[in-house]
Amino acid sequence: MFPRLVEQLKKSSGKSALEMATQELLSSMTLSEKIGQMSGNATLLDVGIMLVRYNLRTYDSGENRRLGIPAIRFTDGPRGITVGRSTCFPVSMARGATWDPALEERVGAALGTEARAQGANFFAGVCVNVLRHPAWGRAQETFGEDPHLLGKMGCATIRGAKPHAMTCVKHFACNSIEESRFYVNVNIDEQALREVYLPHFKKCVDAGADSVMSAYNRVNGTYCGHNRHLLTDILKTEWGFGGFVMSDFCYGIYDGKAAVTAGLDMEMPQTKCYGKKLRQLVEQGEIPTRAIDQAVLRILRTKLTFAARDRGAGYGKNKVACPEHTGLAWEVACKSMVLLKNRNQVLPIDRSKVRRIAVLGRLAAQANLGDRGSSSVRPPYAVTPLEGIKNRAGRDIKILSCADGCLAKALRTAANADVTIIVAGLTARQEGEYFPYIRGGDRLNLGLCQKDKSLIQAVCRQGSPCIVVVEGGSAITMEGWKDDVDAIVMAWYPGMEGGNAIADILFGNVNPGGRLPVTFFESADQLFAFDKKADNVTYDLYHGYRQAQVKGLRPAWHFGFGLSYTEFGWSGLRLATTTLTEGDTLIATVEITNAGKRPGDEVVQLYIEPPATVVPGPVKELKSFARVSLNPGMTRTVELAVPVADLAFYDTDHKRWEIAKGDYTVRVGPSADPDQLKLTETFTIV
Repeated sequence: MFPRLVEQLKKSSGKSALEMATQELLSSMTLSEKIGQMSGNATLLDVGIMLVRYNLRTYDSGENRRLGIPAIRFTDGPRGITVGRSTCFPVSMARGATWDPALEERVGAALGTEARAQGANFFAGVCVNVLRHPAWGRAQETFGEDPHLLGKMGCATIRGAKPHAMTCVKHFACNSIEESRFYVNVNIDEQALREVYLPHFKKCVDAGADSVMSAYNRVNGTYCGHNRHLLTDILKTEWGFGGFVMSDFCYGIYDGKAAVTAGLDMEMPQTKCYGKKLRQLVEQGEIPTRAIDQAVLRILRTKLTFAARDRGAGYGKNKVACPEHTGLAWEVACKSMVLLKNRNQVLPIDRSKVRRIAVLGRLAAQANLGDRGSSSVRPPYAVTPLEGIKNRAGRDIKILSCADGCLAKALRTAANADVTIIVAGLTARQEGEYFPYIRGGDRLNLGLCQKDKSLIQAVCRQGSPCIVVVEGGSAITMEGWKDDVDAIVMAWYPGMEGGNAIADILFGNVNPGGRLPVTFFESADQLFAFDKKADNVTYDLYHGYRQAQVKGLRPAWHFGFGLSYTEFGWSGLRLATTTLTEGDTLIATVEITNAGKRPGDEVVQLYIEPPATVVPGPVKELKSFARVSLNPGMTRTVELAVPVADLAFYDTDHKRWEIAKGDYTVRVGPSADPDQLKLTETFTIV
């Protein structure tokens, strides 16, 4: 029956045709078959294997052979498909540092293609949780701290993957502590919820996400999987989401009746509260059949929609980790790296002056790909920083290395070199999905380990140029050593081609154009307290660069910051009109000039500060951005658009969105640093 309906939809598309097909399919199902659509098929053995090798195969649900309904075949993968041996891209945080949605859309297409090539039809790797504090262990899985950036990048992933697989955005909502994620309660008022923690989810829904995964934590006392305000009132009713809601794995719900009533449509990956237990509740009259039908309609609608748009061909195994995708992984890694410091232009390395390079650090000879939990990817190969530097050095430069961890040997190696590169940072043992006594979890220390710091400080005392390449999934504090080194490159977890990309940045084959998607604070003292075992936390409007504004803090490096090997000039900020109404769109243009001698990329960032009447107080917020490429001497006019609707604030008293009338300030520049936002204009909403 399902195949026949799909063929009908291909010939007669449209919402009415889809609804008729969905209703016809539903009417042919028994209660058990309906509940089968809502219940994951994993066994206890599958769950046991999951702890050792997550996503060894797809996690399936809802196959119905009698009616020809295909299963949903789940794969994870924020940085690459977790089934099989897939392309490992830089982590999502690194991709957020590209500030390049078009590039991310290409990554999404590669992820969707590799999912299908390995037997999956459902891709659940679109994580857009707000990075509230850099200690969060799974920060690497999201794109940054700002809702606007999160929304743009998450939508791009969805657009890329959607032609190839059903897409799922996660974790809904307020999920940003790892070790207490199963029980922590987030207390949050409606304004902070709506303005900071939900708008990027709304953008992803509007971009066509097929599914939304609920989070483990509680919001205002209710588990997200049981939270009707989140799942039904906001997501389904206000936003008009037509797809289905699935639980996070294993501990996503605890009560079948509460979950169904709240709007949780599918329990994954195995059945604990749904399945037979759910059928009994329906038969006993505890749950109305109407509630089951509504959930199943959403699942069937999603399956039919996907089947009707699916091209079904071109997904051979040769698409997995193919040259096109590994080349894309290299491109993303190059564009994600952020040059934080470059004293006396020590970078790029001058091949005419440097003959011997020391490559040191415990991570130099490691392919440091990131977390080994549910986002783990197993690529067919991975290039270490040391390998990449050797690959790019050429015959005239000798690479010296010391990999045994002995500080004295490392210092002797550095003493014989013209320049020293130290690769330092975090690994899956320090941050990632939490496995007690094994690895991961939230960070206690926001800086480098003492071994890394001791090596950096000792090498700097020798006096030769010292370059530090830092790997990690979020902001890292660098007090105590950043002022001593000559250059710092934030490489994140750079993926399977990361070593080559690091070398291309260091040798100047690529001009760094990455910009920070998260504020790098000077020290942990500038941040609010983070309790990774908290039972209760309170989230408000302020974190990251917003927190820096309201508290008057001076971070080490501001949100949006990044250096280049060339210089850019900014001028000519203009607004198309300075008087707008609620239905209008603000159009701003600015001229960017490459005043240096190298081609380079700049990220143009537009922040808007609302009128002083906005409660609880005006702060500037990112509202538009564009990454532009410029050859030496080139000037380009960049246009940035902001719908006035995006300037609304949530009025908690009247429970509605409002747009404040009055004067707004536009600030344009290369980061959130007030000193760099020198171009300003004002406009009025009437």
